[in-house]
Amino acid sequence: MTWVAAVARLRARRESGVLVTVATVRGHAPREAGAKLVVGQTETWGSIGGGNIEAVSIDRAREMIAASRPEPELIDFALNDKVINQHGVQCCGGTVSVLLEPLPVVRAVAIFGVGHVGLELARVLARQDLDLHLIDSRSDILSKQRLDVLADAVAQVHVHHTPLLPEEVLEELPPGTHVLIMTHDHAEDAALCDAALRTPRLGSIGLIGSAAKWMRFRKRLVTEGGHDEATVDRIKTPIGLADITGKEPATIAVSVAADLLRTFETEGD
Repeated sequence: MTWVAAVARLRARRESGVLVTVATVRGHAPREAGAKLVVGQTETWGSIGGGNIEAVSIDRAREMIAASRPEPELIDFALNDKVINQHGVQCCGGTVSVLLEPLPVVRAVAIFGVGHVGLELARVLARQDLDLHLIDSRSDILSKQRLDVLADAVAQVHVHHTPLLPEEVLEELPPGTHVLIMTHDHAEDAALCDAALRTPRLGSIGLIGSAAKWMRFRKRLVTEGGHDEATVDRIKTPIGLADITGKEPATIAVSVAADLLRTFETEGD
């Protein structure tokens, strides 16, 4: 398997890993500069030459996978018989620098409702390295022609047409998915809020709308939904940055995206 395919496999599995690259070589070494190894939690793909270089790199990569916010690292190796190595002697005679780059699990965002604001928000978030899920009960809203504006997306875009019960998609979303609720129908929004609060392992939950809308929703979530106040407080509304007050869809989208990116920055703090 190529290293590109291995990285894609980790992403599809939503597993973190480390990309190990021979950065520089001076003199003789087992592999040339550019050789790559992908390290996952339990598997590896490729090789940077075996021996002590590879074993040390794998050990360190696994430590990085277990860390909360690993940073790229450069490790230097001298390949001679005078160096005491952890995993045996490599005496090729050269020196090697190895770059270890963390491959974190990409974040996931689900937009329920891809109307005017939802589509503008998708256009902004599509420029980020995300798994971006777009969900709507209206097939015309999710037409290929309408979504062609996302053709050059950096994000991996997943489209879900759910004509009856869009809340069923919540169970399919990856753990930690950040959910944004902005459908065309307040009843649909209310059902999604209730279902999201009942779905474990989601990230943040945001709801677009006015204070009056939220007051009605909150009362129903407590009295009819049976949620306690602390659970209902998981839903953030209004969404977006408070000091951006414009009502144009593109303005709202930028505000909501900026607020979400700020949430990303605080994750794990």
